[in-house]
Amino acid sequence: MAKEFILPDIGEGIVECEIVEWLVAVGDEVKEDQPICDVMTDKALVQIPAVHDGVITTLHYEKGEIAKVHEPLFAMEVAGSAPANDSTAGEEVSNSPANQGASQLEDFILPDIGEGIVECEIVEWLVAEGDEIKEDQAVCDVMTDKALVQIPAKHDGIVEKLYYQKGDIAQVHSPLFQLRLAGLSDAPAEAKVEVKAAAQTVKAASQQVQKAQLPANGKAIASPAVRRLAREHDVDINQVPGTGKNGRVYKEDITRFVEGGASISSGASAAATTSSSKSTQNQTSGGTRVEPIRGMKAAMAKQMVASVSTIPHFTFSDEIDLTEIIALRKELKEQYAKEGIKLTMMPFFIKALSLALKEFPVVNSQVNDDCTEITYFDDHNIGMAVDSKLGLLVPNIKGCQSKSIVAVAQEVTRLTDAAREGRVSPEDLKGGTISISNIGAIGGTTATPIINKPEVAIVALGKLQHLPRFDDKGNVVSRAIMQVSWSGDHRVIDGGTIARFNNLWKAFLENPAKMMMAMS
Repeated sequence: MAKEFILPDIGEGIVECEIVEWLVAVGDEVKEDQPICDVMTDKALVQIPAVHDGVITTLHYEKGEIAKVHEPLFAMEVAGSAPANDSTAGEEVSNSPANQGASQLEDFILPDIGEGIVECEIVEWLVAEGDEIKEDQAVCDVMTDKALVQIPAKHDGIVEKLYYQKGDIAQVHSPLFQLRLAGLSDAPAEAKVEVKAAAQTVKAASQQVQKAQLPANGKAIASPAVRRLAREHDVDINQVPGTGKNGRVYKEDITRFVEGGASISSGASAAATTSSSKSTQNQTSGGTRVEPIRGMKAAMAKQMVASVSTIPHFTFSDEIDLTEIIALRKELKEQYAKEGIKLTMMPFFIKALSLALKEFPVVNSQVNDDCTEITYFDDHNIGMAVDSKLGLLVPNIKGCQSKSIVAVAQEVTRLTDAAREGRVSPEDLKGGTISISNIGAIGGTTATPIINKPEVAIVALGKLQHLPRFDDKGNVVSRAIMQVSWSGDHRVIDGGTIARFNNLWKAFLENPAKMMMAMS
């Protein structure tokens, strides 16, 4: 059976390319990963490989023509698939959309999902084989070394095959799943009715409580919508018997569990008890567990090693009296809340930092690897380290020097919410010029933050403390004090520079009127 090769995304923003050279001809036998053609984009020359063994049956473009991304590039008879009965039948299959065997089954090719990303981990399949899905419906969550990305379907259809298991590493430009396109099935109408009836019978049988099963590894298989429903009912989804394939939990299972109608068979209960007993035994006997370091955790590990091994760090610490600016924020908070703006302390830290950077541009710079050139940036793209559920993310707010505190607050809210879900866009993660780490939100007063290479400085905010201090008259008063810890690149920033820079930042925060004047 002929299978169409769909031209995948071959670069950010690229929608078409020119066929420079076909490296095969119709009738040639090719192997998986063998180069098929060279194509030219507006950025580079790219070689397109085969994703299966087989024989080339059609080349959809001539040399020099423009090929469209996401459209068929060539067709091939995949090795091991059933051929058409004869050439006439083959032509009918090829030319009749209603019976087009060649396009009934279509592989979804994993596109480029970020600059420089060549693979990703399958975090969760949101569909199962046999599920009917719609165009743009979320099919799976994948994790790159930068963010969690949701992959949508391009067509309506039925999921025929998932090429990877949860936890597997999927390669960019390789098939991710196979879809039977809606309306293109060659099965007779009677057969469709029988299949549908059989599927309904199987589904009904699977929904019997006796068939329900708890997840074998203690972690439920369920879609985000089902997990959200479980949270709404304050239910531990890992304790809900799932009636789907491999114990997958559906909304009906949650409802049944809440209503008290779910009863686990004695066999399942015994298995769960045995599993729990073994788990306890492993813990008490000093068992170990090994996990691969992947995705953003692996990226962070590489980034931190590269930073400390190539940048000579030095740390500078100070305390800031935030009493006055906390009072200002309290006055403004309710007013902005009515407009849907969440005004935290972070926008004040960011805006004051941007004002200080105007006077000390070297702190908003970067050096090349061999430290022979320094680049100064006009834009203050200030990053915030966020402790997301998938690991450390540092999205940055672009152009803080031209944004108001309100505009900064809106960006802080947007990026924080996205980062905590692990769904920050690659654009929000690129181009940072300096970073803030709010370690005090978790605990601790001082830190030695590692610079987010290639930036030259980072500051860690400690927790806010109400401490006794002397006022101008020598009286002991309670003040809101925060410890801050700077790390600087000692190749370009010396101690005096970071101290003077910090003093200016501190002055803006301790005297809000001075900051407002500097903003005018």
